[in-house]
Amino acid sequence: MGEAGPIGGERQPQLPGDAGELQVLATEHWSLLAMRSLTYSESLSRVSMFLSVLAGAVIALALVAQADRFGQTFVLIAILVLSVVLFVGVATVVRLEVLNHDDLRWVMGMNRIRHAYLDRHPDLEQYFITTKHDDFPGVALTLGFERTPTRGLGQVAHGVQTLPGMVAVVAAVVAGALVALIAGALSAPRAVVVAGAVGGFLLTGVMLAVWGIRSFMQFRASNQPRFATEEPPKAQ
Repeated sequence: MGEAGPIGGERQPQLPGDAGELQVLATEHWSLLAMRSLTYSESLSRVSMFLSVLAGAVIALALVAQADRFGQTFVLIAILVLSVVLFVGVATVVRLEVLNHDDLRWVMGMNRIRHAYLDRHPDLEQYFITTKHDDFPGVALTLGFERTPTRGLGQVAHGVQTLPGMVAVVAAVVAGALVALIAGALSAPRAVVVAGAVGGFLLTGVMLAVWGIRSFMQFRASNQPRFATEEPPKAQ
């Protein structure tokens, strides 16, 4: 009589070495794809939450303005409401930046797995439009960002098109409006109110941009590639 299989099911047949490794790699590949999907879902839900809070704040302030006709009560309520909206906006930008870093990490992992695939079957490399390198040039190629400008106005234009950049611009507008309301409540001259609005917008936008760049550079420095684009030649 043969040996009994494990309780609850039959014993699974052992796969050949190469097939077993490919099965493990494929399982990890699908796991990273699922993680990327969850990351995108959270990013979109965060942006939707911020825009919902902003829209609700605008509607609430419009109703208060009709009742108070832009009096002191409206100004005080607007300052409180816009402070909450600004907090939600800044928190959303920070979280989106973290999620972007997570997404880059999942792509790095998939590039490493692709490297393992091509190590076993190098003849298939001609059919891949993505890359097997897990450094940032390789990640950019996989994501389709290899032609993204890295300096000048092109980089700024690309930055405001991203989810963190777009939300940062809206949050900066809210910050400018908040500063203008505070200056107006303190009976500041109109020129000071306008300057405060412009300064609040620029200061908030620059602070979020500088923080985002520094955060990305720290993330990039903390991740060392195992399969760089320019790999050293193998010893003979």
